[in-house]
Amino acid sequence: MYRGGQDWRDGPRGGPRYNDVPRGGPYGGPGPRGPPPAAAQPAAPAEEIDREKTCPLLMRVFPKQGGHHKLEDFTDRTKLPDEIAIYTWMDADLRELSDLIKEANPAARARNARMSFAFVYPDRKGRNVMRQVGVVHATRPGEDDIKTLRGLNFQTGDYLDVSIY
Repeated sequence: MYRGGQDWRDGPRGGPRYNDVPRGGPYGGPGPRGPPPAAAQPAAPAEEIDREKTCPLLMRVFPKQGGHHKLEDFTDRTKLPDEIAIYTWMDADLRELSDLIKEANPAARARNARMSFAFVYPDRKGRNVMRQVGVVHATRPGEDDIKTLRGLNFQTGDYLDVSIY
């Protein structure tokens, strides 16, 4: 029961109350709960792949001049469009892949050629999904040139659809 002027949280002689003790918050309020935050550490560099010791993966590439393939083209595995088989590693970037495609496809060798890359993979329901991942120009460098397969979350078994403009 409250008796005029004395609170139950006061000490026996009216000393400081429990919430009058300074705490560690930035503005005098209660501080953050839990341990102090860790110092920001720089992102760890992607682990290097030793191409002499690591087995390459087989990537099925489907180039087409003028635009990307339709998703319906990938539903029947026996009737897939023209295919290029490329053996590569997960640290390969889009520029390296475009150079390999230029060796097999004459349309990609043009000075003003532009290649648009897209991954084709099944979603959780089993339907194919196409995801655009980058564009590489034949002669001039661009921001998508250095994107690696690992950085783009490529998984073994995904198709690479390439549109050559």
